Amino acid sequence: FPITSQVQTAQLTRKHYGITSPISLAQPKEADLVLTQKLIETLRPFGVFEEELELQRRILVLGKLNTLVQVWIREISQAKNIPSSVIDNVCGKIFTFGSYRLGVHTKGADIDALCVAPRHLERSDFFSSFYEKLKEQEEVKDLRVGSFVPVIKLSFDGIEIDILFARLALQTIPENLDLRDDGLLKNLDIRCIRSLNGCRVTDEILHLVPNIENFRLTLRAIKLWAKRHNIYSNILGFLGGVSWAMLVARTCQLYPNAVASTLVHKFFLVFSKWEWPNPVLLKQPEDCNLNLPVWDPRVTPSDRYHLMPIITPAYPQQNSTYNVSTSTRAIMVEEFKRGLAITDEILLNKAEWSKLFEAPNFFQKYKYVLSCISCWTLMVRINHFNKDLFLKTAPTHIHSPFTITILCNQCHQFEIKAEFCIRSVYAYGVQHNVLFQNIFCVQHKKET
Repeated sequence: FPITSQVQTAQLTRKHYGITSPISLAQPKEADLVLTQKLIETLRPFGVFEEELELQRRILVLGKLNTLVQVWIREISQAKNIPSSVIDNVCGKIFTFGSYRLGVHTKGADIDALCVAPRHLERSDFFSSFYEKLKEQEEVKDLRVGSFVPVIKLSFDGIEIDILFARLALQTIPENLDLRDDGLLKNLDIRCIRSLNGCRVTDEILHLVPNIENFRLTLRAIKLWAKRHNIYSNILGFLGGVSWAMLVARTCQLYPNAVASTLVHKFFLVFSKWEWPNPVLLKQPEDCNLNLPVWDPRVTPSDRYHLMPIITPAYPQQNSTYNVSTSTRAIMVEEFKRGLAITDEILLNKAEWSKLFEAPNFFQKYKYVLSCISCWTLMVRINHFNKDLFLKTAPTHIHSPFTITILCNQCHQFEIKAEFCIRSVYAYGVQHNVLFQNIFCVQHKKET
């Protein structure tokens, strides 16, 4: 893992990144490079780095998938009586986004992919004929269509892949196509624009950081820290992967010459003192005159109530943290402050990096726990205080998961038995706020 030298970083400051001037252009010192190497060694046991052999396997699988897309597009083109002269040149392409595209995926992580096709292919073709073509492949297992998001999910030679679909208003898809081009969005339906958004945001992030390798190493550290401290979850009101990536990218913009050890410390410094709800922006929002809804509290009243806005850099700009609540923001700010205190000690050689990644003892910290049980079953049996509780649920014709909520003193254990299948169990630590005479869920832990 390369560590950028002073000569290399001096060249990086020629370009201005972000919407403000950098806070510091200081070059890394020898001590910073040593601390960065120590950070790498601390991260290794957590499996955040993938072996080169496994990485090559992923590249091979994506290559096979891309070839499969090319064959499928030609077959569909022939079936739709497209002229032979066009079929000879028609192409599609598989793009990646998310953690794999950012270069921060962990061992065994899935790949988020996007199938981009020319204008004569329909979305229905993707979910019918391409689905059937995938089913014919020996390497493909566990093939299914997503329940809530229009996506094909599969395991290709042991690698989990989620594939979205978008068709562009182009006769063919060039090999060197840059999805950041806003002109590609013209004449597209909203479903294709949404599918393109993941790739466009990921590519913009990589183009808006001064040093990609320093950004990647810092992001690996921050993502691990967030997961260890139970604040990595967009669904539960914390931050998801793209939000953490944008916070790290903003830190890199403010300290363009810093190496990862410094950037991790500056990350906690910046966001422990950030004056929310001032938004985090990687670039000035641009209006492409396509009349798509964008995040703008001056125009959209609901945007004014977002508590921790982190705005995606690609048009149409959106707030990636709309699920954040008052309590979850308070949790994250408190964790930022703790992270700053620990990294202060690390920079002074009073602590090791391992201290930053120590998981807090959730069940010792909170006296009361709010347990939410999400399941598909029709009856759940709960044993609490040696008594059996039976909770009946929705009628049999409802095929959606339901949630049972129990508030209890965490020192009293309870046993859960389901007639069929428990989907997941969430535990929330609860504190009583004397001032507001209210109850806030202030921490969570997901148990599989």
